[in-house]
Amino acid sequence: MKMVKSVMQWGKIFLPLSSIRYFPPQFTLRNPLIEGVTDAFEAGHEVVVIVFKIRNRQDLMEQTEAHLQTKLIKNLKRLFQTVVGQEVNSKEIITLHDYFGEGINLLLKVDHDRHSISNIDIMIKKITEKIEQDFIKLYPSQYPIIEAGYMFVEKHTYSIHDSIVAAHRHAIGMAEKRKQSEINEMVLAINKIINQKAITLLAQPIIDVSTNEIRAWELLSRGPKGTVLESPLQLFSVARQTGRLYELEMIVLEKMLQQVKASRCRQDVFVNCTPISLGNIRFPSDIKSLLQKYRGISPKQITFEVTEQDSIEGLKNFAYNIKVLRLMGFKIAVDDTGAGYSSLSTISEIMPDIIKIDRSLIENIDKNSVKESMLKGLLLVAKEAGSLVVAEGIENKEEALVLTRNNVDLAQGNFYARPAMFFEEIAT
Repeated sequence: MKMVKSVMQWGKIFLPLSSIRYFPPQFTLRNPLIEGVTDAFEAGHEVVVIVFKIRNRQDLMEQTEAHLQTKLIKNLKRLFQTVVGQEVNSKEIITLHDYFGEGINLLLKVDHDRHSISNIDIMIKKITEKIEQDFIKLYPSQYPIIEAGYMFVEKHTYSIHDSIVAAHRHAIGMAEKRKQSEINEMVLAINKIINQKAITLLAQPIIDVSTNEIRAWELLSRGPKGTVLESPLQLFSVARQTGRLYELEMIVLEKMLQQVKASRCRQDVFVNCTPISLGNIRFPSDIKSLLQKYRGISPKQITFEVTEQDSIEGLKNFAYNIKVLRLMGFKIAVDDTGAGYSSLSTISEIMPDIIKIDRSLIENIDKNSVKESMLKGLLLVAKEAGSLVVAEGIENKEEALVLTRNNVDLAQGNFYARPAMFFEEIAT
């Protein structure tokens, strides 16, 4: 009964496109969907039902403020509309719609002389990858996991409705079967990385704007080279979704201490750490153990960058751990200021030693007076909080000059130096 209701709801079309055929919400069993499938059959076509499921939809919602959740779902649906419109001939689309907000259904007319199973697989892969990429551009700290399955609607049956229901059910089954395979692959990949501590750290200098001298280094994590998990965005996203985030971040911190000790670096070192890990009840004791293992490194040399695109709300031990870390001598920075949704409240709660201004505010700041005014406002906030300011993502001389005339303390970006492969070579 639930599956029949699902199909009955297929009229809930979410994104009107003049080039795509959609059906009204009040659809009954004499509905246009059945007529569309019937017309396709009579014209000699096959019909395929493709189901795209957002497996981590609940995680995406939980990582988003309540008043922004509806917008997130609308944006995700809009991405499906746009990408499907780009990848599929509109004449082949019977309908595109969602079911109960959990996924997307796409019904297509298929010609044997122009389509094959491999063509459909390639098309689904393109759609899925493009949506994931475009979603990350909108929400850099989140990663949608999309599973897809498909099944052809049986032609030779007494009931087109029953055939659509059956095809939809089988398509969901295919998606869930692929899901298990993908989960297993992700778990194996992240387990291997953690077991082998297969993390590489790049280093990018942080420059004193007034003197052009190197004042500190930020260490940047990368997964195994040449793999999909080389990207830190993918790496930490998979670690989070498989429950291995804390272990991964502790490996990064240990690698950082190893490289500081090996290079005998005496300058400050910045390293990213998510609020989730900083709020873990084990964090203070685990970091103490690492310092004992790598004796000779002063906590005063280390700055933890709290990634701003994660909320600190509801993290029970976060504020306490920050106090403990400060008593130990560590410095605290708020990263990505200007990009997240709670920059000012995070700053007021943490009162960080350093405020790092996100690239999105710095980009083309020399051509945008509003951005420069926002920079001046953040500098005033930093002054009140007693914080130094680091401007991130400086790409050219013109942007650097804006920092100079506004007396920004520190800066980093490819204009000064790109991240280097071997921290030992550049820190000596």
